[in-house]
Amino acid sequence: MFEGFDFTNFWDDSAYALEEYVSEPPSDELISSVEQELGYKLPDSYIWLMKQHNGGIPVNTCFSTNTPTSWADNHIAITGIFGIGREKTYSLCGELGSQFMIDQWEYPDNIGVAICDCPSAGHDMIFLDYRECGSQGEPQVVHIDQEFDYKITTLADNFEEFIRGLVNEEDFLLED
Repeated sequence: MFEGFDFTNFWDDSAYALEEYVSEPPSDELISSVEQELGYKLPDSYIWLMKQHNGGIPVNTCFSTNTPTSWADNHIAITGIFGIGREKTYSLCGELGSQFMIDQWEYPDNIGVAICDCPSAGHDMIFLDYRECGSQGEPQVVHIDQEFDYKITTLADNFEEFIRGLVNEEDFLLED
């Protein structure tokens, strides 16, 4: 998994990130419990990454798109990646985690699991999309845009591809 990918400078471990996102590496029991609560098997690449660093804010927070979103004409941005757990505000089963986004922000409940929040404070989110693969399969990663009537944009065929595709926001600032 993530062969040849250098995680040395991947995470921005600011005080905020450590307080709101980052948890201790998840145990197998916690992973199983969270999967049961969510109703979906988490991708192996996601579990592997969370065992290395359980949630947080990456240095590179943008992902290119071919279609406009409410965020930009050619990309989306994330604030952070939800860790596996319940105790952090921004963890899969945390106070502002996946089920909160579905219940309170009315994201579709048949898609899957919210894994990244965005700078819009809830108006768009990144989800693992299980519609094609079923609850036990390998989900795609999608952007759901509440501001565009919950428009779904496929970002990556799997979680590892999504992580590999994150780029620094300066890449887009230089384009503009």
